[in-house]
Amino acid sequence: MQLGLDAFPKTAELLQQGCGRLHFGAQVYVSRFGERLANFAIGENRPGDPLDSETAMLWLSAGKPITAAAVLLAWQRGQLDLDDTVVKFIPEFETNGKKDVTIRHLLTHTAPLRNIETGWPDADWNRVIERICQAEPESNWPSGTRGGYHPQASWFILGEILQRISGDSVEHFLTQNIFEPLGVTDIHATAGGPPEHRIGVIHERVKGGLGELAWHTGEFQKAVSPGSSLRGPAAALGRFYEGLLNPPSDWLNAQTVAAMSSIHRRGLFDETLQHRVDFGLGVIVDSNIYGADTVPYGYGAHCSPRAFGHGGSQSSIGFADPEYGLVVCVIANGRPGEPQHQRRNRAVNTAIYEDIGLAKSSN
Repeated sequence: MQLGLDAFPKTAELLQQGCGRLHFGAQVYVSRFGERLANFAIGENRPGDPLDSETAMLWLSAGKPITAAAVLLAWQRGQLDLDDTVVKFIPEFETNGKKDVTIRHLLTHTAPLRNIETGWPDADWNRVIERICQAEPESNWPSGTRGGYHPQASWFILGEILQRISGDSVEHFLTQNIFEPLGVTDIHATAGGPPEHRIGVIHERVKGGLGELAWHTGEFQKAVSPGSSLRGPAAALGRFYEGLLNPPSDWLNAQTVAAMSSIHRRGLFDETLQHRVDFGLGVIVDSNIYGADTVPYGYGAHCSPRAFGHGGSQSSIGFADPEYGLVVCVIANGRPGEPQHQRRNRAVNTAIYEDIGLAKSSN
């Protein structure tokens, strides 16, 4: 399906210009007040293999808000409190002085856990949790006092908390409590799935061009990571954000979504992202105030201050802008390095607003 391709000329041109240099292909999904405006793919999955809008793309960290939503659903149900310590649910996490880390610290990236080597995907789930529990926290970092984006460790711990309060696997918890109430059947926590489940390939910059990564094969294909292994078409991620803007009755309620998308970490310099970035609960809130031309994984020049979502490493972005009733998901299959990706990300998100007539006046 190429819904809306002709209506997004600036966006399509930018992505087409990047084909073969920054990525081989990309999917774009845009909706406004629940109406689909775009659901198209440009370029190739790999050379000689055209990409389509149904291919299950790897979202990397753009999938983190889904795990965050599951934690907040448990909070809404009274199964946990945001200021509960991790050790309340995982007593062995206390090892080496981590007893003060709370669920809120994990969701706002203010716990000293950034650099823990989890061993994923070669280590199985239990071994990953064991390694995190045994690890030492970063020094001179009382929880809640500094900010630093956590790529992996905290998201495994959030997943383990969900497993311990539900008695179910995190993969099944997400399916039953997040995806099914939205009627979404094409999001998967691994590269498995039915035979017709077409898997997207991701590429990384190498000398002379782009090289295919093995992130759709072997252990990467089978091992769940709550912060980086979710996959699906861009439209499936878009449906998640549409649910946040207009929650169904048996899902997160409006108050929970408001808590998720409000700023809980304001003005802190992020020691991983090397920029001031504001966080909600498991989402990045528009941080253009700190430099629209420099903020990492931002939502473009024209987004409102209420925009929230998350990017995936050097490749993808998903966000909602409640001010405009807008949902945007762009999944590129090339990781060209942070500087080039950030330029691509800002330009494409800006172009999307311009293509649908939501550009801010320069006056």
